[in-house]
Amino acid sequence: MRWATYFAVLASVLSVGLALGVSMPLVSFRLESWGYGSFAIGVMAAMPAVGVLLGAKISSHLAARFGTANLMRLCLWAGAVSIGLLALLPSYPIWLVLRLMIGVILTLVFIIGESWINQLVVEQWRGRLVALYGSCYALSQLAGPVLLGFIGTDHDYGFWVGVGLLMSAPFLLFGRSGAPSSEASSVTLTDLLAFCRGLPAIAWAVSLFAAFEAMILTLLPVYCLRQGFTTEIALAMVSTVVVGDAILQLPIGALADRLSRRALFTGCAVVLLVSSLAIPMLIDTLLIWPLWVLFGASAGGLFTLSLILIGERYRDDALVRANAHVAQLWGIGCLIGPLLAGAGSQWISGHALPLLMAVGALGVLIVVSRQGAFGTAAEPA
Repeated sequence: MRWATYFAVLASVLSVGLALGVSMPLVSFRLESWGYGSFAIGVMAAMPAVGVLLGAKISSHLAARFGTANLMRLCLWAGAVSIGLLALLPSYPIWLVLRLMIGVILTLVFIIGESWINQLVVEQWRGRLVALYGSCYALSQLAGPVLLGFIGTDHDYGFWVGVGLLMSAPFLLFGRSGAPSSEASSVTLTDLLAFCRGLPAIAWAVSLFAAFEAMILTLLPVYCLRQGFTTEIALAMVSTVVVGDAILQLPIGALADRLSRRALFTGCAVVLLVSSLAIPMLIDTLLIWPLWVLFGASAGGLFTLSLILIGERYRDDALVRANAHVAQLWGIGCLIGPLLAGAGSQWISGHALPLLMAVGALGVLIVVSRQGAFGTAAEPA
Protein backbone atom coordinates (compact mmCIF):
# COMPACT_ATOMS: atom_id res chain seq x y z
CA MET A 1 0.00 0.00 0.00
CA ARG A 2 1.21 3.53 -0.83
CA TRP A 3 1.15 5.05 2.67
CA ALA A 4 2.77 8.38 1.64
CA THR A 5 0.13 8.89 -1.05
CA TYR A 6 -2.67 7.97 1.35
CA PHE A 7 -1.57 10.61 3.85
CA ALA A 8 -0.97 13.23 1.11
CA VAL A 9 -4.50 12.77 -0.23
CA LEU A 10 -5.85 12.74 3.32
CA ALA A 11 -4.09 16.00 4.15
CA SER A 12 -5.38 17.66 0.99
CA VAL A 13 -8.97 16.76 1.78
CA LEU A 14 -8.47 17.89 5.38
CA SER A 15 -7.43 21.33 4.14
CA VAL A 16 -10.85 21.57 2.50
CA GLY A 17 -12.60 20.65 5.75
CA LEU A 18 -10.66 23.25 7.70
CA ALA A 19 -11.24 25.89 5.02
CA LEU A 20 -14.99 25.24 5.03
CA GLY A 21 -15.12 25.03 8.82
CA VAL A 22 -13.52 28.43 9.25
CA SER A 23 -15.36 30.22 6.43
CA MET A 24 -18.90 28.83 6.20
CA PRO A 25 -20.06 29.72 9.74
CA LEU A 26 -18.69 33.20 9.06
CA VAL A 27 -21.07 33.45 6.08
CA SER A 28 -24.04 32.63 8.33
CA PHE A 29 -22.98 35.06 11.07
CA ARG A 30 -22.45 37.79 8.48
CA LEU A 31 -25.92 37.22 7.00
CA GLU A 32 -27.44 37.21 10.49
CA SER A 33 -25.78 40.56 11.22
CA TRP A 34 -27.15 41.91 7.93
CA GLY A 35 -30.66 41.10 9.14
CA TYR A 36 -31.47 38.08 6.97
CA GLY A 37 -33.89 35.49 8.36
CA SER A 38 -33.49 31.73 8.74
CA PHE A 39 -34.96 31.00 5.31
CA ALA A 40 -32.55 33.34 3.50
CA ILE A 41 -29.63 31.81 5.40
CA GLY A 42 -30.99 28.37 4.52
CA VAL A 43 -31.08 29.32 0.83
CA MET A 44 -27.44 30.41 1.06
CA ALA A 45 -26.55 27.14 2.80
CA ALA A 46 -28.32 25.18 0.07
CA MET A 47 -26.60 26.84 -2.90
CA PRO A 48 -23.51 24.58 -2.85
CA ALA A 49 -25.92 21.66 -3.19
CA VAL A 50 -26.81 22.79 -6.70
CA GLY A 51 -23.10 23.00 -7.41
CA VAL A 52 -22.64 19.50 -6.04
CA LEU A 53 -25.15 18.14 -8.55
CA LEU A 54 -23.38 19.92 -11.41
CA GLY A 55 -19.94 18.83 -10.24
CA ALA A 56 -21.01 15.20 -9.91
CA LYS A 57 -22.42 15.18 -13.45
CA ILE A 58 -19.17 16.35 -15.04
CA SER A 59 -16.72 14.58 -12.72
CA SER A 60 -15.96 11.58 -14.95
CA HIS A 61 -15.53 13.77 -18.04
CA LEU A 62 -13.08 16.11 -16.32
CA ALA A 63 -11.17 13.32 -14.55
CA ALA A 64 -10.69 11.53 -17.87
CA ARG A 65 -9.58 14.73 -19.62
CA PHE A 66 -7.17 16.15 -17.04
CA GLY A 67 -6.32 13.06 -15.01
CA THR A 68 -7.71 12.55 -11.52
CA ALA A 69 -4.66 13.89 -9.67
CA ASN A 70 -4.31 16.98 -11.89
CA LEU A 71 -8.01 17.75 -11.60
CA MET A 72 -7.86 17.57 -7.82
CA ARG A 73 -5.01 20.10 -7.71
CA LEU A 74 -6.78 22.50 -10.09
CA CYS A 75 -9.99 22.34 -8.07
CA LEU A 76 -8.22 23.10 -4.80
CA TRP A 77 -6.74 26.26 -6.31
CA ALA A 78 -10.10 27.26 -7.81
CA GLY A 79 -11.72 26.79 -4.41
CA ALA A 80 -9.20 29.18 -2.89
CA VAL A 81 -10.14 31.85 -5.44
CA SER A 82 -13.86 31.39 -4.77
CA ILE A 83 -13.53 31.75 -1.00
CA GLY A 84 -11.32 34.80 -1.46
CA LEU A 85 -14.05 36.43 -3.52
CA LEU A 86 -16.49 35.98 -0.62
CA ALA A 87 -14.32 38.43 1.34
CA LEU A 88 -13.85 40.84 -1.57
CA LEU A 89 -17.48 40.96 -2.75
CA PRO A 90 -19.82 41.17 0.31
CA SER A 91 -23.19 40.96 -1.44
CA TYR A 92 -25.98 38.42 -0.93
CA PRO A 93 -26.67 37.82 -4.66
CA ILE A 94 -22.95 37.53 -5.47
CA TRP A 95 -22.43 35.20 -2.54
CA LEU A 96 -25.16 32.94 -3.92
CA VAL A 97 -23.17 32.59 -7.16
CA LEU A 98 -19.89 32.07 -5.32
CA ARG A 99 -21.41 29.41 -3.08
CA LEU A 100 -22.62 27.67 -6.23
CA MET A 101 -19.08 27.74 -7.63
CA ILE A 102 -17.65 26.42 -4.37
CA GLY A 103 -20.13 23.56 -4.52
CA VAL A 104 -19.03 22.55 -8.05
CA ILE A 105 -15.31 22.84 -7.37
CA LEU A 106 -15.09 21.13 -4.01
CA THR A 107 -17.44 18.34 -5.09
CA LEU A 108 -14.79 17.30 -7.59
CA VAL A 109 -12.18 17.32 -4.81
CA PHE A 110 -14.28 15.03 -2.61
CA ILE A 111 -15.18 12.63 -5.44
CA ILE A 112 -11.53 12.22 -6.41
CA GLY A 113 -10.18 12.22 -2.86
CA GLU A 114 -12.60 9.60 -1.54
CA SER A 115 -12.14 7.44 -4.65
CA TRP A 116 -8.35 7.72 -4.38
CA ILE A 117 -8.36 6.71 -0.72
CA ASN A 118 -10.76 3.79 -1.24
CA GLN A 119 -8.65 2.61 -4.20
CA LEU A 120 -5.45 2.67 -2.14
CA VAL A 121 -6.49 0.92 1.05
CA VAL A 122 -6.23 -2.86 1.48
CA GLU A 123 -9.41 -4.72 2.40
CA GLN A 124 -8.36 -5.86 5.88
CA TRP A 125 -7.67 -2.22 6.82
CA ARG A 126 -10.54 -0.64 4.89
CA GLY A 127 -12.78 0.10 7.87
CA ARG A 128 -10.02 1.69 9.93
CA LEU A 129 -8.41 3.71 7.14
CA VAL A 130 -11.68 5.02 5.73
CA ALA A 131 -12.75 5.84 9.29
CA LEU A 132 -9.44 7.65 9.83
CA TYR A 133 -10.30 9.76 6.78
CA GLY A 134 -13.76 10.51 8.21
CA SER A 135 -12.41 11.24 11.67
CA CYS A 136 -9.65 13.54 10.45
CA TYR A 137 -12.03 15.36 8.13
CA ALA A 138 -14.41 15.95 11.03
CA LEU A 139 -11.53 17.21 13.18
CA SER A 140 -10.53 19.60 10.42
CA GLN A 141 -14.06 21.00 10.46
CA LEU A 142 -13.93 21.19 14.25
CA ALA A 143 -10.74 23.20 14.06
CA GLY A 144 -12.48 25.64 11.73
CA PRO A 145 -15.13 26.95 14.16
CA VAL A 146 -12.59 26.85 17.02
CA LEU A 147 -10.17 28.94 14.96
CA LEU A 148 -12.99 31.26 13.91
CA GLY A 149 -13.94 31.75 17.55
CA PHE A 150 -10.32 32.67 18.30
CA ILE A 151 -9.80 35.11 15.43
CA GLY A 152 -13.32 36.55 15.67
CA THR A 153 -16.21 37.08 13.27
CA ASP A 154 -16.02 40.86 12.96
CA HIS A 155 -13.47 40.74 10.13
CA ASP A 156 -12.76 38.62 7.05
CA TYR A 157 -9.81 36.71 8.51
CA GLY A 158 -11.73 33.43 8.38
CA PHE A 159 -12.09 33.72 4.62
CA TRP A 160 -8.39 34.40 4.12
CA VAL A 161 -7.35 31.45 6.30
CA GLY A 162 -9.44 29.25 3.99
CA VAL A 163 -7.74 30.76 0.95
CA GLY A 164 -4.28 30.04 2.34
CA LEU A 165 -5.13 26.42 3.11
CA LEU A 166 -6.54 25.68 -0.34
CA MET A 167 -3.66 27.41 -2.11
CA SER A 168 -1.12 25.26 -0.23
CA ALA A 169 -2.80 21.84 -0.37
CA PRO A 170 -2.18 20.99 -4.08
CA PHE A 171 1.59 20.93 -3.57
CA LEU A 172 1.17 17.82 -1.40
CA LEU A 173 -0.13 15.87 -4.41
CA PHE A 174 2.76 16.35 -6.83
CA GLY A 175 4.39 13.03 -7.70
CA ARG A 176 1.67 10.91 -6.06
CA SER A 177 0.33 7.81 -7.81
CA GLY A 178 -2.40 5.21 -7.43
CA ALA A 179 -5.33 7.46 -8.33
CA PRO A 180 -8.26 5.59 -9.91
CA SER A 181 -8.65 5.80 -13.68
CA SER A 182 -11.81 7.27 -15.17
CA GLU A 183 -13.68 7.16 -18.45
CA ALA A 184 -15.21 10.19 -20.17
CA SER A 185 -18.87 9.52 -19.43
CA SER A 186 -21.66 11.59 -17.94
CA VAL A 187 -23.14 10.64 -14.58
CA THR A 188 -26.88 10.96 -15.17
CA LEU A 189 -29.88 10.98 -12.88
CA THR A 190 -30.93 7.67 -14.42
CA ASP A 191 -27.65 6.19 -13.23
CA LEU A 192 -28.29 7.70 -9.82
CA LEU A 193 -31.72 6.05 -9.60
CA ALA A 194 -30.14 2.69 -10.42
CA PHE A 195 -27.55 3.25 -7.69
CA CYS A 196 -30.29 4.14 -5.18
CA ARG A 197 -32.30 1.03 -6.09
CA GLY A 198 -29.21 -1.13 -5.68
CA LEU A 199 -28.03 0.36 -2.36
CA PRO A 200 -31.07 2.15 -0.85
CA ALA A 201 -29.75 2.24 2.73
CA ILE A 202 -26.50 3.84 1.64
CA ALA A 203 -28.35 6.31 -0.59
CA TRP A 204 -30.64 7.42 2.26
CA ALA A 205 -27.80 7.65 4.79
CA VAL A 206 -25.57 9.73 2.51
CA SER A 207 -28.42 12.17 1.79
CA LEU A 208 -29.19 12.46 5.50
CA PHE A 209 -25.57 13.07 6.48
CA ALA A 210 -25.27 15.70 3.75
CA ALA A 211 -28.26 17.54 5.20
CA PHE A 212 -26.70 17.18 8.66
CA GLU A 213 -23.34 18.54 7.49
CA ALA A 214 -24.87 21.55 5.72
CA MET A 215 -27.10 22.42 8.66
CA ILE A 216 -24.42 21.97 11.33
CA LEU A 217 -22.04 24.47 9.74
CA THR A 218 -24.69 27.01 8.73
CA LEU A 219 -27.95 26.72 10.67
CA LEU A 220 -26.85 25.17 13.98
CA PRO A 221 -24.93 28.33 15.02
CA VAL A 222 -28.07 30.38 14.32
CA TYR A 223 -30.26 27.79 16.12
CA CYS A 224 -28.07 28.07 19.21
CA LEU A 225 -28.07 31.86 19.09
CA ARG A 226 -31.85 31.87 18.99
CA GLN A 227 -31.99 29.58 22.01
CA GLY A 228 -30.32 32.41 23.93
CA PHE A 229 -26.65 31.39 23.78
CA THR A 230 -23.77 33.75 22.99
CA THR A 231 -21.76 33.53 19.77
CA GLU A 232 -18.90 31.85 21.64
CA ILE A 233 -21.18 29.20 23.16
CA ALA A 234 -22.92 28.65 19.82
CA LEU A 235 -19.57 27.99 18.14
CA ALA A 236 -18.56 25.71 21.03
CA MET A 237 -21.75 23.69 20.52
CA VAL A 238 -21.03 23.34 16.80
CA SER A 239 -17.53 22.20 17.67
CA THR A 240 -18.86 19.67 20.18
CA VAL A 241 -21.08 18.09 17.52
CA VAL A 242 -18.07 17.77 15.23
CA VAL A 243 -15.99 16.33 18.10
CA GLY A 244 -18.60 13.63 18.47
CA ASP A 245 -18.40 12.94 14.75
CA ALA A 246 -14.61 12.79 14.90
CA ILE A 247 -13.74 10.86 18.05
CA LEU A 248 -15.96 7.85 17.46
CA GLN A 249 -15.30 7.21 13.78
CA LEU A 250 -12.13 5.23 14.42
CA PRO A 251 -13.84 2.83 16.87
CA ILE A 252 -16.71 2.46 14.41
CA GLY A 253 -14.26 1.76 11.59
CA ALA A 254 -12.38 -0.81 13.68
CA LEU A 255 -15.63 -2.56 14.53
CA ALA A 256 -16.59 -2.51 10.84
CA ASP A 257 -13.54 -4.68 10.11
CA ARG A 258 -14.71 -7.26 12.66
CA LEU A 259 -18.50 -7.10 13.09
CA SER A 260 -21.60 -6.88 10.93
CA ARG A 261 -21.62 -3.57 9.11
CA ARG A 262 -25.41 -3.72 8.83
CA ALA A 263 -25.77 -3.99 12.62
CA LEU A 264 -23.43 -1.03 13.16
CA PHE A 265 -25.33 0.95 10.53
CA THR A 266 -28.64 0.26 12.28
CA GLY A 267 -27.18 1.15 15.66
CA CYS A 268 -25.99 4.52 14.41
CA ALA A 269 -29.46 5.28 13.03
CA VAL A 270 -31.09 4.42 16.38
CA VAL A 271 -28.69 6.67 18.33
CA LEU A 272 -29.24 9.52 15.84
CA LEU A 273 -33.03 9.21 16.19
CA VAL A 274 -32.95 9.25 20.00
CA SER A 275 -30.39 12.07 20.29
CA SER A 276 -32.24 14.27 17.77
CA LEU A 277 -35.51 13.94 19.68
CA ALA A 278 -33.76 14.70 22.98
CA ILE A 279 -32.09 17.97 21.85
CA PRO A 280 -35.15 20.26 22.31
CA MET A 281 -35.78 18.76 25.77
CA LEU A 282 -32.18 19.05 27.01
CA ILE A 283 -30.99 22.21 25.23
CA ASP A 284 -31.03 24.24 28.46
CA THR A 285 -29.31 21.61 30.62
CA LEU A 286 -25.73 20.41 31.02
CA LEU A 287 -26.76 17.12 29.43
CA ILE A 288 -26.85 18.86 26.07
CA TRP A 289 -23.05 18.65 25.83
CA PRO A 290 -22.72 14.83 25.84
CA LEU A 291 -25.87 14.73 23.71
CA TRP A 292 -24.17 16.86 21.05
CA VAL A 293 -21.35 14.28 21.00
CA LEU A 294 -23.75 11.39 20.37
CA PHE A 295 -25.64 13.42 17.78
CA GLY A 296 -22.48 14.05 15.77
CA ALA A 297 -21.02 10.55 16.21
CA SER A 298 -24.13 8.72 15.05
CA ALA A 299 -24.58 10.89 11.95
CA GLY A 300 -20.90 10.59 11.04
CA GLY A 301 -20.98 6.84 11.60
CA LEU A 302 -23.69 6.42 8.97
CA PHE A 303 -21.55 8.19 6.37
CA THR A 304 -18.32 6.39 7.29
CA LEU A 305 -20.02 3.00 7.03
CA SER A 306 -21.51 4.01 3.68
CA LEU A 307 -18.05 4.80 2.28
CA ILE A 308 -16.69 1.51 3.61
CA LEU A 309 -19.47 -0.45 1.92
CA ILE A 310 -18.95 1.38 -1.37
CA GLY A 311 -15.18 0.83 -1.27
CA GLU A 312 -15.53 -2.93 -0.85
CA ARG A 313 -17.73 -3.15 -3.97
CA TYR A 314 -16.11 -0.91 -6.64
CA ARG A 315 -12.77 -0.12 -8.32
CA ASP A 316 -11.39 2.45 -10.84
CA ASP A 317 -14.06 4.06 -13.05
CA ALA A 318 -16.88 2.24 -11.24
CA LEU A 319 -15.52 3.61 -7.94
CA VAL A 320 -15.31 7.17 -9.32
CA ARG A 321 -18.86 6.87 -10.63
CA ALA A 322 -20.12 5.47 -7.32
CA ASN A 323 -18.56 8.41 -5.48
CA ALA A 324 -20.10 10.73 -8.07
CA HIS A 325 -23.47 9.25 -7.10
CA VAL A 326 -22.56 9.87 -3.46
CA ALA A 327 -21.89 13.48 -4.45
CA GLN A 328 -25.24 13.71 -6.23
CA LEU A 329 -27.00 12.42 -3.13
CA TRP A 330 -24.91 14.82 -1.06
CA GLY A 331 -26.15 17.67 -3.24
CA ILE A 332 -29.76 16.60 -2.81
CA GLY A 333 -29.33 16.36 0.97
CA CYS A 334 -27.55 19.70 1.17
CA LEU A 335 -30.27 21.31 -0.93
CA ILE A 336 -33.31 19.91 0.83
CA GLY A 337 -32.02 19.86 4.43
CA PRO A 338 -31.19 23.55 4.95
CA LEU A 339 -34.26 24.69 3.00
CA LEU A 340 -36.62 22.57 5.10
CA ALA A 341 -34.86 23.40 8.38
CA GLY A 342 -34.65 27.11 7.54
CA ALA A 343 -38.30 27.34 6.51
CA GLY A 344 -39.42 25.18 9.43
CA SER A 345 -37.44 27.25 11.94
CA GLN A 346 -38.91 30.49 10.65
CA TRP A 347 -42.53 29.47 10.15
CA ILE A 348 -43.25 26.25 12.11
CA SER A 349 -40.94 25.49 15.04
CA GLY A 350 -37.68 26.86 16.37
CA HIS A 351 -36.60 23.24 16.88
CA ALA A 352 -37.08 22.25 13.23
CA LEU A 353 -33.39 21.35 12.76
CA PRO A 354 -33.17 18.46 15.29
CA LEU A 355 -36.70 17.29 14.46
CA LEU A 356 -35.81 17.06 10.77
CA MET A 357 -32.79 14.90 11.65
CA ALA A 358 -35.06 12.65 13.73
CA VAL A 359 -37.36 12.13 10.77
CA GLY A 360 -34.37 11.32 8.57
CA ALA A 361 -33.01 8.78 11.07
CA LEU A 362 -36.42 7.10 11.24
CA GLY A 363 -36.33 6.86 7.44
CA VAL A 364 -32.96 5.09 7.61
CA LEU A 365 -34.36 2.53 10.05
CA ILE A 366 -37.36 1.85 7.82
CA VAL A 367 -35.14 1.32 4.76
CA VAL A 368 -32.68 -0.89 6.67
CA SER A 369 -35.52 -3.16 7.80
CA ARG A 370 -36.34 -4.03 4.18
CA GLN A 371 -34.70 -6.84 2.22
CA GLY A 372 -31.91 -5.76 -0.13
CA ALA A 373 -31.18 -2.52 1.74
CA PHE A 374 -27.44 -3.01 1.23
CA GLY A 375 -27.53 -4.63 -2.19
CA THR A 376 -26.72 -8.22 -3.04
CA ALA A 377 -23.00 -8.30 -2.16
CA ALA A 378 -22.12 -10.54 0.72
CA GLU A 379 -21.42 -8.63 3.88
CA PRO A 380 -18.28 -9.41 5.87
CA ALA A 381 -18.89 -11.03 9.23
